[in-house]
Parts: sequence; C-alpha cells; structure tokens
Amino acid sequence: MFVTCPYDRLHLFGIGTSAAARFSYHTVHTIVSHDVPLTVALALAAGMIVQCLARSIRVPGIVLLLTAGMALGPVGLDWVRPRALGEGLFVVVDLAVAIILFEGALNLKIQRLRRVERVIRRLVTWGVLVSLIGGALAARFFLGWPWSLSLLFGSLVVVTGPTVVGPLVRDLRLHPRLQTVLEGEGVLIDPIGALLAVLVFQITLAVDAVGFLGEFGALLARLAVGTASGAVGGLVIAGLLRLPAVVHGYENALTLALVIFVFYVSDGILPPSGLVAVTVAGLVVGSLKSPVDEDLREFKDQLTILMIGAVFVLLAADVGLQEIRALGWPGAAVLATLVLAVRPLGVWVATRSTNLTPRERAFVSAIAPRGIVAAAIASLTASSLAERAVAGGPELRALVFLVIIGTVVAAGAAAWPLATLLRLRLPARDRVAILGAQGLGLALGRVLRDAGRTVVFIDADPQRCRDAEEDGFQVVFGDGLQERTLRRIPIELVGTAIAITFNDNLNSQFARLARRTFRVPHAYVSVGALDGDRPPEHVSRSEAEVLFGQAHDQERWDVRWRQGQMEVARAEWTGQGGERAQPGVHAGSRKPERDSVVVMALQRNGRTLPMSPAVQPRDGDAVFVAIDSGRFDTAQEALRALGWRLTGERAPSPSL
Repeated sequence: MFVTCPYDRLHLFGIGTSAAARFSYHTVHTIVSHDVPLTVALALAAGMIVQCLARSIRVPGIVLLLTAGMALGPVGLDWVRPRALGEGLFVVVDLAVAIILFEGALNLKIQRLRRVERVIRRLVTWGVLVSLIGGALAARFFLGWPWSLSLLFGSLVVVTGPTVVGPLVRDLRLHPRLQTVLEGEGVLIDPIGALLAVLVFQITLAVDAVGFLGEFGALLARLAVGTASGAVGGLVIAGLLRLPAVVHGYENALTLALVIFVFYVSDGILPPSGLVAVTVAGLVVGSLKSPVDEDLREFKDQLTILMIGAVFVLLAADVGLQEIRALGWPGAAVLATLVLAVRPLGVWVATRSTNLTPRERAFVSAIAPRGIVAAAIASLTASSLAERAVAGGPELRALVFLVIIGTVVAAGAAAWPLATLLRLRLPARDRVAILGAQGLGLALGRVLRDAGRTVVFIDADPQRCRDAEEDGFQVVFGDGLQERTLRRIPIELVGTAIAITFNDNLNSQFARLARRTFRVPHAYVSVGALDGDRPPEHVSRSEAEVLFGQAHDQERWDVRWRQGQMEVARAEWTGQGGERAQPGVHAGSRKPERDSVVVMALQRNGRTLPMSPAVQPRDGDAVFVAIDSGRFDTAQEALRALGWRLTGERAPSPSL
C-alpha cells in the first residue's frame, strides 16, 4: 500500500512548506503519479544525477541511490511509484541485471582468472555455504524468524556486488592477483546466488525428501542450461563482431540485442538460468579478440551505469524507511554478524591452503559489499511471498536493503586505510611507457630518465630493442596492443604512456588501450599531420594529447638519429620572441626551418614532462629540444623567434 506524502512532511526532505512549495509539490505529484513512463524517466534521471554527485564527492553511489529512491518513493515525496509498473518493474529489473552481469563478465579475462581459479572456485562454493548458514543463523537468533525465512535471507546475502567491488578495487589500485580475486568473485557469485535463492525458496515450500531432491536436481539443470546457452550465445556474438563488413556501425546495438535474446531464451528453457547464460556469454566475448572490443566495453559500461541508477531508485522506492527502522537493534546485530563474523569465517574456510597471503585473506574478509543483484532478488522474493500469502516478505526485503547499505558503507570506509595498512596497494604510477624505440622516442626517453623517471620501451623490432637496451633502458619485446605484453612492464605502474611509432593509427590505439583499459592518467601520441590547428579525430577519440604539440616526420628524425645528425639541447623561456609563441609548437611548421628542431619536453618546478599543446610557457620554464645538427643555426634562430634561448647545454645522439 502506498502512502501519499503529506505537506507537513516536506521539510524532512529539505523542502519548505510555503504556498509556492506546496503548489509545486502538488503539481509534480499529480503529473508523475498518473504517468508511468514519466515515473521510469524520473528514475533514470535521478539515478544518473545521483551517481554523478556521488562520484564528485567520492561517496559510494549505491548509498545515495538508495537514499534518493526512498526520498522519491511513496514514503517520501511519492513521485516514484514502482508498484504502478506492475510486472513491468521486474521486466526492467531482469533486463538491468542481465546487462550488468554481462558487462561485469566482459571485463574479466579467463587467462587472469585461471591464475587464481582455485581461490575463486572455493569462494563461490565453500564461501557461499558459510554465508548461507551464517546469515540464516543470525536472522534466526537475533530476529526470531522461522527457519524458512531465515534460510531465504541467508541465500540472498551470499552475493557480493560487482558494480560496487569493481570501481572500489580499481580506485585502490590493488595488486593484480587480489583485484582479480575480488572482481571474479563479485561477477561469478551473482548468478550462483540468484539460483541458490530460487532453490531455497522452492525448498521452503517442499515438505518431503522427494521435493528436496527434485529442486536440487533442477538447480544443476539450470546451471547446465545457462552454461550451454551462454557459451553458444557468446560464440555467436564474438563471431558476428569479427565481421565488420556486416555489422559495422551496429556493433553495440547488435551485442545488446543478442545479450537480451540469450537471457530470455535460456530463461524460457529453464528459469532463472538466464543469469548464468549472460555471465558465461560475457566471459566468452571478453576472452576472444574483437576489433571493436574497447568500443563495446565503453558502451556496456555506460549502459550499466544508467541501468544501475534507475533500478536502485525504483527498488529503493518500494522499501519503506519505517520497515528498516522497525528492525531495530536486532537488524543491526544481524548486519554486524555478517560483516565481523560470517564473512571472515567464510573467507578463512575458502582460502585455506591457497596461495593467498594472510594479508590478502584479511583484506578479502573485509570487502563484501552487496549490490543490485541482492536488491533485485530480495524484491522479487518478497513479491513472490506476498502472492503465496506467506508472511515476512517486507521484513525480509528491508533487512536485505539494510545489509546492502551497511556493507557498502563498511567496505567504502575500511578499504582504503586497510589496503594501505596491509601494504596491498601498488606503488605510485611513476613509470613512463614509450611505444617505439627509435629516434625522437629514445631522445625523449633519455631526457625523462635523466629527470629521475623510470622509462620502459616497448617495441616489436629486435634490433630496436637491442639498441634501447644498450642505451640502458628497460625494454619489453612484443606487440604493444597485447595485454600480456603490457603486463610485463607492468602497466599498473605506468603514469604516462607515449606512442611514437611511424604509424599514427597504431599510436592512437596504444594510447586508447592505456587510457581506457588500464586507466593510465596521461597519454601522448605522435602524429604525422594535423587537421588544421586541431588534432586528428583518432587522437581525440584516444583521449590523448598530441606529442610535442605539433606534427612531425618521425622517419626523417629516426634517420638523423641513426646517422648521428641529431643532438639534444636545453633552452630557457624568455618570452621575447618576435613571433606569437605557441605552446609546444616547434619551428618545423615554418619554412625554411621545417623540421629543424623539436621541442620535446618541458622542465618546470623541478618536474619534466612531455611537451603538449596544453602547456603555456611562463617565466622560469625550460625545454629540451632535438636539433638537426646540420641546421643548428637555423634551429637556434627559430627557437629565438618563438621565445626560447639555448643555454649551451648540448648532448649529441650517438650514431649507430
């Protein structure tokens, strides 16, 4: 039953009770409460606004989403009425959960999972069993619930939320093995938890051993059907994505349509196997190479954020704040038991005799936030109990939402200090990765290394790798677009990615991979030509900056370096150039000085960084420049015209 928010309660949500406020409230309430599509639109808009706010103030988004849902729901402003959607609410929830699970699995790599396969397998088996029993005992002891309802609660809180765990561990920059364990558990345990909840729900209604055995057999059948459907669906999706001539421009929409199709086909065969199916499909697609892999990941990530916001607002709006308050201290005791006893015990049982260190096991014990799957299945279970005239549905849902809020807050508060205390975070991103051990790349590498930066070169040419090694650099031989190559740097320690090969497209792909997949803070790409005064579109899409602030003929500079006709010098900013000084622009853009000098790096306040169009020269700045030895005087005049004066420090590059 919905309760309309009276005017005298508006002040609880920060709204005044003036005549204007009352009129505004009445107008919005009248429009929204009679328009179901507008209710969904309001949930979508509120969900995104709240998540943007949460990110800006660095608060777990789920907490603000639940608060917003309750504030907008029937016990608050009464603008969002989930029950008005009828069965459509659970259709929306099903679609959202399917997309979220596919997206989570898409970001996992089977190769990485195999390294910690035993740990994850035990967490989603033994760990689930301990959570089920521990949660049921806590509800039974503190709340005095019947065993059937207590077991249902235990089955609903075995999951961890990948939508909460993923961003949390990525922001912490944990060691790769520990991050894989937490992300893998979060994604894989969700479909298992959903199936377990269905099994427990059915068993509580079965009164004999035959019924129990039948439901257990149905669980195995659901796992088999979901796995088979997901494997076939994933192969079909990956296969179609390999046909760019067929699906070019429709890759994301096609993938979304097929994910939904796989979900409902599997569910149609044997519900709720669809959750397993989309998870398996995501693993298959994510582990197979696809020419649109990064575009697909970005699209799914954005769509997942949208769905999470809307669904949490809708589900939270269906929960009465008074229902959570009614749980009182027994509800808080259940939450404390899950966080302080059940989770640590489950992790200890699951990870004993594994290669996780005691510090890693302690951290995993502290990180188990529940998320959207727990909320969705709890709401569905409460509705099913009401349909069967079984008491306890609202209390069950309220307790699950209390656990979601409590575990998210606990994980968010404890993760950062605990990871730091246990020394599980990666060192600072202070390395520079340069794709292309040639000419200007090696010269820039020397400048950055002399400034105290750790520089690593990546190249697929054996001779260039040997040249860089002889110059004292760390070198990784291999394809710079392959994850296994980047892991050898390791890429998690890279703060600046520079691509300076002869191939502009390869440079942009490398920068895009570094920025989007591995979250490298800064990326620079070399280009052979500009689009007027703007960088080419492929550079903008890669979220990188133009290296050196201008286009260059890399092959010509490589020849000069090999012939010993390139030297590196230092220049200081005077600001007295006759020409308008442009940040990062070298004199090579003007004849007859074309390509006679390149401004490579800026030195400011003791820091040295690659030159880019974003740099505005100012007093006290110095730059390192590459100069064509055969045209030194011309280059010197060009620099002076742009406001730079050579200091006399020159370092010629060795010839080969």
